Amino acid sequence: QVQLVDSGGGLVQAGGSLRLSCAASGLTFSASTMGWYRQAPGKEREFVARISWNGITTYYADLVKGRFTISRDNAKNTVYLQMNNLQPEDSAVYYCAVVIGTPRYWGQGTQVTVSS
Repeated sequence: QVQLVDSGGGLVQAGGSLRLSCAASGLTFSASTMGWYRQAPGKEREFVARISWNGITTYYADLVKGRFTISRDNAKNTVYLQMNNLQPEDSAVYYCAVVIGTPRYWGQGTQVTVSS
């Protein structure tokens, strides 16, 4: 059974940083493409970033490019999202996902709130 546990969210002032983590189990993590998504109140869930199984290839939404960095540690079955220069519009629940074409398994989400 695939399980993803998201953590690292919190309250931060605009311009601050947070690092999200997602610990995975029940799958061959080192062979899995992983992604981060977010959902703000009243909005649809949206793509944030994606990383290939070996960490070599990454993709970012335009809104976060240059501020967020996705990475992974296959020895720890963990994917990370380093978020810098956070802005109020980044406030959302952030979810990691296993991507098999489209997101197939989801973490429980971690709340990120950015105050102005």
